[in-house]
Amino acid sequence: MAILVDKNTKLVVQGITGKQGRFHAQQMIEYGTNVVGGVRAGKGGEWVLGKPVFDTVKAAREATGANCSIIYVPAEGAADAILEALDAEIELIVCITEGIPIQDMMKVRAILDTSNSRLIGANCPGLLTPGQAKVGIMPGYIATPGPIGVVSKSGTLTYEAVYALTQRGIGQTTCVGIGGDPINGTSFLDVLQMFEEDPNTEKVVLIGEIGGTDEQKAADFIDK
Repeated sequence: MAILVDKNTKLVVQGITGKQGRFHAQQMIEYGTNVVGGVRAGKGGEWVLGKPVFDTVKAAREATGANCSIIYVPAEGAADAILEALDAEIELIVCITEGIPIQDMMKVRAILDTSNSRLIGANCPGLLTPGQAKVGIMPGYIATPGPIGVVSKSGTLTYEAVYALTQRGIGQTTCVGIGGDPINGTSFLDVLQMFEEDPNTEKVVLIGEIGGTDEQKAADFIDK
């Protein structure tokens, strides 16, 4: 068992024709993630890395059955990319992009709260279920399957913690980087509740950062 992503995840890559999108799509495919297509307006009908490219997220979902989207789009267009995925009713949206204006994320958050979708990020490394699916930029080799859930605001500290666990023979169920921006899609509390409901997650490593109240809310939840 795991949370959020597993071997059944069908992933579409928004921005797959760009340098970063193509590079990380290749990494995810090599890890074994089920990448079913990409999205880039005006590039529909093309193929990248053996995957079909669609003009819109909705077209990609309808053609492939995608239930997850990852966004490699520059900051000025990232909020619109998230909104497009929300409009297409993608279940899980992961946004790697950093530097998205707060006003843009306020608009995203307002619409997200009325939807049935979940957003991880923005400004995050994504998530990884060892041996099943890598959605984002986390190095796959640092993780190994096991009973520990990992959730963090910091990308690099996520890598350090996961690698340290693996080096000591302690595997992970799912590793989640929620991002450290003031307005994001998923909180520590959200992820802790998911780990609590996952029968295979026995313990959790949580890594916070200075600022905000997320850590306090997480502590209150743990204390109950």
